[in-house]
Amino acid sequence: MSAETTETAAARRTSLHGVHEELAAVFTDFGGWDMPLKYGNDVAEHRAVRSAAGLFDLSHMGEIRVTGPEASALLDHALVSSFGGLAVGRAKYSVMADARGGIVDDLITYRLGEREFLVVPNAANAGAVLRELTVRGGGFEASVRDESGTTALIALQGPVAAAVLGRVLEELHLADGGSELSGLRYYAAAPARVAGHEVLLARTGYTGEDGFELYLPAGEAEGLWRALAEAGEADGVVPAGLAARDSLRLEAGMPLYGHELGPDVSPCEAGLERMVGAALKAKGAFVGREALAAALEAAGDPGARTLVGLRGLGKRPARAGAVLLEPADTDPSGERGGRRAVGVVTSGIPSPTLGHPVAMALVERRFAEPGLVLPVEIRGRAAEFEVVPLPFYRPGR
Repeated sequence: MSAETTETAAARRTSLHGVHEELAAVFTDFGGWDMPLKYGNDVAEHRAVRSAAGLFDLSHMGEIRVTGPEASALLDHALVSSFGGLAVGRAKYSVMADARGGIVDDLITYRLGEREFLVVPNAANAGAVLRELTVRGGGFEASVRDESGTTALIALQGPVAAAVLGRVLEELHLADGGSELSGLRYYAAAPARVAGHEVLLARTGYTGEDGFELYLPAGEAEGLWRALAEAGEADGVVPAGLAARDSLRLEAGMPLYGHELGPDVSPCEAGLERMVGAALKAKGAFVGREALAAALEAAGDPGARTLVGLRGLGKRPARAGAVLLEPADTDPSGERGGRRAVGVVTSGIPSPTLGHPVAMALVERRFAEPGLVLPVEIRGRAAEFEVVPLPFYRPGR
């Protein structure tokens, strides 16, 4: 996902902006868009997604269609992962790297046909991804078309999402010929008719819960939103804003562009070593290959950075930018003294679900062992955080 921007003057609006105003949303600029931050209490919205479901407007995301005989070859060259073997109807999470091995964006790509893909970049990076796909696509028999301005995206996320969607699902055309919602697997997508609207229905999301993302023409978004809201009202489905989306994704250990990911972060530092290793084995030349091969080789060094989860042992949350120090037992005085910085918090919150602070951080690998307790500087004082595996939260756990 994409980090919040500070520029608000020219913020764009989604086709659901009027609905959000009706719901008395508090707005914020996010990736150049005027988006609902919350509709009332963001913690209540968070908890509703964990216990029932939330309805999200994600129409600020980009949609780029790549088609043609060499569409998969173009994506193999332009992105880190391999797409030639991706089955029709399936999706893959990947990153676009630059020549230095930094991350241009993280994105999801759906294979809609043998020669057709839908690439979904983050809002703030959609223009950069479009430019790079166009430039990197030179010489390939494939076309790159931006559909972001005409496409809306609505997400329904939470344990009752399937039941609610089932009430308004009229048709579903799975790649294997099936038509039952239970046959739509995680990270899969299929054409569907929902409450009279033709959509691309995907079982993907950014909350750690089961859920769906529905792509449709922007002019039809309001009708579908209202139909889903009505279908889920009795089950406690609520509109949810970006604040809840951020706390949900953090509990689920999912990275946010501009925090865990960015041009100065290698995929090998961000927990994506397996993705890089698989790409290096599976395919030949692609943008960033040499730099990523070097980064993967260096990733095992004790001083190399890696992404970890942190569980607060006290009540004070660590926010992005907080510095992690060497373990307290390196300085018997208990003061920072000569203890050096060994990492930085990339995201942190008081977890509404777990009841204690959680954070993600980039730290030196020598300090990434689960169970290790590290001091984190919070407003001039040290607070103890334990290194724990990601994700912090899984449904049913």
